[in-house]
Amino acid sequence: MAKNYRELQAKMSATARARAAAKAEAFAETMALDELREARRLTQEHLAERLGVNQSAISKLERRADMYLSTLQHTVEAMGGQLEIRAVFPEGVVRLRGLGERRRAG
Repeated sequence: MAKNYRELQAKMSATARARAAAKAEAFAETMALDELREARRLTQEHLAERLGVNQSAISKLERRADMYLSTLQHTVEAMGGQLEIRAVFPEGVVRLRGLGERRRAG
């Protein structure tokens, strides 16, 4: 017989609950583009419609190992998000800004 998750969770120690929460958070922070689309409950067809392309273009996009930042930015925005690029160093994390924006001369 299946058990209710809340019942099982209530029996866990505080340490075990914290460890499970950290694992779930880490898993949610790393996804492939197709997993992200599915987590947002979008089909390839629906995303294609939002981007003004056909479904096969979305399929190809999700299989790419390399793409323009602007393409990725538009795709994430079509899913309702905002793309952020971070550089991770031993000393800390730096959020890069201005990518995909034109710089003014001067």
